[in-house]
Amino acid sequence: MEPKVKKVVLAYSGGLDTSIIIPWLKENYGCEVIAYAADVGQGEELEPLKEKAIKTGASKIYIEDLKEEFVKDFIFPMLKSGAVYEGKYLMGTSVARPVIAKRHVEIAIKEGADAVAHGATGKGNDQVRFELTFKALKPDLKIIAPWREWDIKSREEEIEYAAKRGIDVPVTKEKPYSMDRNLWHISYEGGILEDPYAEYSDDMFIYTVSPEKAPDQPEIITIDFEKGEPVAINGQGYDPVSLIFKLNEIGGKHGVGRVDIVENRLVGMKSRGVYETPGGTILYEAHHALETLTLDRDTMHFKQMIAGRYAELVYYGQWFTPLKKALDAFVNETQQRVTGTVKLKLYKGSVQTVGRKSPYSLYQEKLATFGADEVYNQKDAEGFINLFGLPIKVQATLEQALKEK
Repeated sequence: MEPKVKKVVLAYSGGLDTSIIIPWLKENYGCEVIAYAADVGQGEELEPLKEKAIKTGASKIYIEDLKEEFVKDFIFPMLKSGAVYEGKYLMGTSVARPVIAKRHVEIAIKEGADAVAHGATGKGNDQVRFELTFKALKPDLKIIAPWREWDIKSREEEIEYAAKRGIDVPVTKEKPYSMDRNLWHISYEGGILEDPYAEYSDDMFIYTVSPEKAPDQPEIITIDFEKGEPVAINGQGYDPVSLIFKLNEIGGKHGVGRVDIVENRLVGMKSRGVYETPGGTILYEAHHALETLTLDRDTMHFKQMIAGRYAELVYYGQWFTPLKKALDAFVNETQQRVTGTVKLKLYKGSVQTVGRKSPYSLYQEKLATFGADEVYNQKDAEGFINLFGLPIKVQATLEQALKEK
């Protein structure tokens, strides 16, 4: 028989799901419920949650500002790795989950709780991301996922459950899609987007204007990096959080960062997602451009190989794993000289690198020039090609001999 749960910390948003999870936990587990909400730059008013959580049965609520930790310890490492899931997704939802779950565990330890709970459904990726972090940081915590336990099957049943318990859930017209927002991106899934052939409505977006409505004149900006991390825009220094907000503003004005993809979820199904990541799209372009100047060929090519694996680790919720830690050590070593300035042109949904410079540049004009030079002896190329092409020549010679028999 499992030990009785006395105290549980619930990841709380104040929405319909988590509003009814508080009384559900108390009724089904007979435990004290502590609510916890994380501010990762979603822009929603978190203050009203205090009163709402207590009113629905929580003994107390923590509202934690995680924005700086989110950017410095989660977004920047992912940016430096070059990780992009399935070639397009900059993983704004994926990378936010481990920072939220990490603080969740810290609060559980502080409060002496014996369980943690979340409102993620049994079909999505988030349940995995939350729970792998819980297991990695405090494996003895009991994990309660109501959506995998209760008999509630619809929004209507949730509203009825709340009404019976006197829980005030303002019934607004349900959005025709599901939205997740933080300072890195906004995702849109479900509802009208479940048909992968159906085009979305332009008024859905919050961070970006449509490229058609973007300014008719391009904008040139510069971004300065130090050891792979962005530190300034147009020569003006910014702290990490302010820098991303500023780039969201600049990129959003030009319609930069929208993608519409069908992705492979970890749980086995395909899912259509529409994302807007204006600042992130600019940073990925700029960071890659600077690496082309400062990384040697072999390191750059090997780093590109591991970027795909790093992306899987982030997407699958395997942030706190030995492999992720080892890859970070490699990535950080590669970033020691990724310092310099990148010049970009933003125009009607596109971002293009138009210049880059670094005190550690490996680009040498005297080597690359098509003009006369005294460094590169073109005659040396003949011997190199003969040796490099020797296996090809040997194979071709054999094939030719076999044909002539």
